[in-house]
Amino acid sequence: MSPALLIAAREFLGNARTRGFWFGILMVPLLWVIASQVPLWLARKGTPTRHFALFDATRTGGSAGVILRHLRRMEERRGSMRFREWAAPRLLPGRSLPTIDGSGTSWPDLRSQVAGSMRPDAGGFTPPEPLHRPVVLPAGLAWRGDLADFEGRLRDWLREGRPCPAEDRGEPVVLFAAALVLDGEGPGDPPVLRFWSDNQADTSLRDAMAEALSREHRRAEYGRRGVDPALVGQVEAARARVVDLNPRKAAGQEQVGLADQLRQWAPSVFVYLLWIAVFAVSQMLLNSLIEERSNRILEVLVSSVTPLQLMVGKLLGVAAVGAVMALAWIGSLVLVTAWMVGSSGIAAVAPDSAIARLPLELATLLGDSWILPAFGLYFVLGYLFYSAVILALGSTCSDLKEAQNFTGVIALFMMVPLVSITFIPKDPNGPIATCLSWIPPYTPFVMMNRVAASPPWFDVVGTLVLLVISDILVLWACARVFRRAVLRTGQPASLAQLARWIFGRG
Repeated sequence: MSPALLIAAREFLGNARTRGFWFGILMVPLLWVIASQVPLWLARKGTPTRHFALFDATRTGGSAGVILRHLRRMEERRGSMRFREWAAPRLLPGRSLPTIDGSGTSWPDLRSQVAGSMRPDAGGFTPPEPLHRPVVLPAGLAWRGDLADFEGRLRDWLREGRPCPAEDRGEPVVLFAAALVLDGEGPGDPPVLRFWSDNQADTSLRDAMAEALSREHRRAEYGRRGVDPALVGQVEAARARVVDLNPRKAAGQEQVGLADQLRQWAPSVFVYLLWIAVFAVSQMLLNSLIEERSNRILEVLVSSVTPLQLMVGKLLGVAAVGAVMALAWIGSLVLVTAWMVGSSGIAAVAPDSAIARLPLELATLLGDSWILPAFGLYFVLGYLFYSAVILALGSTCSDLKEAQNFTGVIALFMMVPLVSITFIPKDPNGPIATCLSWIPPYTPFVMMNRVAASPPWFDVVGTLVLLVISDILVLWACARVFRRAVLRTGQPASLAQLARWIFGRG
């Protein structure tokens, strides 16, 4: 076996035995699980019940009832969907849940419908705590006919966090918000909702109240003008049927589906993976080089092999580490996606939904497209470009702190593709994407982002040839720097000295 391959095997095994290597493999699927499950968990468990006070100062006095009925229907739909998620994995084989028809069936009614379809050990369903719960207006907030006086007392009450008794429990609670409904300024004007809350981030309660009042006002206006509200509702419920078609697809298969949408945006995910992989393995290479330089191991290695063999071996060994990490990330993402969909019961709740088809569509996309070959190709070419630069600069540094100053600049330089990552899929063949594609340091990331948009063959082949030539030139220049600097001690080389090393005059 050649010395370069021996060094490559040594580099690979040395990195593969570290905990950081295995942490890097597990990091992406772990982050995928956290990013997808934690928001759902927080939405269910992290948001406490919001207690609110509601005061109706309209002439008819019916606005409060409209709001409360609307919130009650929202809670019924929420409880019904939560029951469906709970019941789906507990059904007997061959049984299914009733189709969602938009009728707003409450979860107790739904439970009675599927009682004979549940397994004997299904257990009992615990309904979720309501998101919003009304409280009784305390005596200190009694209406005295003056809006300024009422809201002045209300503001002080909310600012000081005074407790109020809850309607259904009688326990003192602190108000999340207080809402005051007033008549519109003129006849036929919609009511005014004055919503008091110091939490301006969570607008769900305010939006629900406004929606209830708006619907009721429209219904009343239709009736006042002699228009049947039910007929208007039927007309407004009509929606144009949109069929997305792609002219690049084969005849008879032009309709765009979930796989096509994945094909459009999946490259952006792979650009992130590509960026992380290139930067992570380049850092591994730098750390290994600085450690061996500090421990005088490089001197022993260079006594047995040439600097060029040492450089090639290190590049190959760490490239193999990066390839294993990238393959593990891609495979684990598919497995984690399938596990999340299967464990959540979505396939049973809505077998025809886009989310239930996601693992199959993702697997089809990876098997039938150029995404995986492009990822492998651009990973190798991007890795060779950046790792050669980092390896050459690292050979001129005597410690890790000094080397990290260089990698910080390179990291900032590599941020440009990440900044444009969401823009390029929207205009993959536009002037910005095309120009960035022809800049060799950015070519792997930008072309990876354009691969699903069928870029012109001139761009594909031309940028690939330019990138290969750039890699060859960078490897040649960095090899000359590495050969001169690998055993050099003292002050780091200046830019002028690096130029003389590259062009052979020093």
